[in-house]
Amino acid sequence: MSLRIISQRFLRSHLLIPVELQCCCQRKYSVKLYPMGKFQEPNEKADSYMPGQMFFHKVFAYRGVVLQSWQARVYDNDEKDRTGRTIRSKRKTQLYYQVLVDKTDSQFIRAENLSMSFLPLEYGNITNNRNTIQAQPNSIPGVDYVSHQDMMPYQVTSDAKPIKHELFDKFFTEIPDSDTTKRYEEKDTLKSFQESNHPWLSLSDVFKETTENIRVTVIPFYIGKQEIFSKYWWRYCIRIENLGEETVQLRDRNWKIFCNNNSVETLQGRGVIGKEPRLSKDSPAFQYNSHVSLDYPSGYMWGLFTFEREDGSKIECKIPPFNLQRGDVKLHDPSDDIIG
Repeated sequence: MSLRIISQRFLRSHLLIPVELQCCCQRKYSVKLYPMGKFQEPNEKADSYMPGQMFFHKVFAYRGVVLQSWQARVYDNDEKDRTGRTIRSKRKTQLYYQVLVDKTDSQFIRAENLSMSFLPLEYGNITNNRNTIQAQPNSIPGVDYVSHQDMMPYQVTSDAKPIKHELFDKFFTEIPDSDTTKRYEEKDTLKSFQESNHPWLSLSDVFKETTENIRVTVIPFYIGKQEIFSKYWWRYCIRIENLGEETVQLRDRNWKIFCNNNSVETLQGRGVIGKEPRLSKDSPAFQYNSHVSLDYPSGYMWGLFTFEREDGSKIECKIPPFNLQRGDVKLHDPSDDIIG
């Protein structure tokens, strides 16, 4: 039996997690539950959760901890005015968080390549800039971006342990809260990491569009320029959700990538990142991260996902157009702040 998180509808007061145990003599699996913490009342207001807040993800059922928060601009192509035209006002904002994901839970969730990418400095570069860098982005695994609405906060009990992540002890310190619970506060290491890397860590824009009950959400990030190859790089996170009752499966992707030097590239292929996820009522969401590079500091992307229903009919699902824009800031290597 695979490890799964027990959802809130089953456990209202205590957060419990099953653990695999193997009986060597019978070669069978059994499940043991042990307490991890107590659920807290969700913050329904606009106030953000603080760094160190433990939470349970409503959609992907993993445990995590908050690193920092942003008010992101949300462009929702589902919103129409009276004439039927799409409303794309920058006045709509929504709280999002950068979080660490529990290492154990991340093995069993439908989210691929959960990571934070960056362009590393080449070894021996003492100028501390990105004039010479390696060919591909590096990444820090187990990092995600989560909306305020997807978070179920909980508090760690005194007899339980926090999440497992290699950066947790570098970023947080334990503070006894009472005889039965404990909380975690950010260290100077996390503050320094955020201050040094805020321009490219920050989440500024979120793009959404729904086609026949399939919603696609895109979050792009600019991560720097490779001078030696004259390439500008972005990472982007794609979340696909089935909001309907019928089961669908992703079969094909068709991307259009426009660069502001007036070039357009078309990319087509089966599935995404080598997978063809099946979205059902019981397992409605899939998420992945990828990268794109351009020869010019700005452009945009859009496209289609082709889904197949169980009766064989197809759905052409729109991927919302999203901007690829260079940040006019000096970038910083995050490994400088977390290694050591």
